[in-house]
Amino acid sequence: MKKLFFTYLLMLVTVVNFAQEEAGAETFKDGYVHNAILENEAPYLNWEESFKKALKKSKKQNKPVLIYFTGSDWCGPCKILDKKLFHTEKFKNLADKKLILLEVDNPQNKDLVPAKKMEENYDLIRKYGVKSYPTLVFVNHKGKMIGHKKGLILPEYYYPFLESVIENY
Repeated sequence: MKKLFFTYLLMLVTVVNFAQEEAGAETFKDGYVHNAILENEAPYLNWEESFKKALKKSKKQNKPVLIYFTGSDWCGPCKILDKKLFHTEKFKNLADKKLILLEVDNPQNKDLVPAKKMEENYDLIRKYGVKSYPTLVFVNHKGKMIGHKKGLILPEYYYPFLESVIENY
């Protein structure tokens, strides 16, 4: 039993180290900035400031809202997803044409997010039952969940999921 526990522990440490190496030792800008906007990195994504604004824009533009639940300063898989999916021109083009984006950050360092925004983030985490990071949740303009994906998978596998939600919207 001890061997099994230590084997599991070693595998867990290896996965965490791999995730941290993949994410790199990036330096984030000061203040509250979406963690996908890194120094010397592109493309810029237009993340909405609040859930209310995202829903309003969703209704006006007839696009679903993609809510990205992240732990920006502690979640290795979130950093990988930012780098391998959100930092690509392919995603930017898709998002600009077909999505409204909202980030819900739950960082360890609570100074990264204004208190009022953290309150909204906690409400959304509870509302959509988010228990792991990263999590992507799609909602319609009324806030009803229309799709979700939990955890990190290879970025190319996100696109069929994204397209299916968009097509069925």
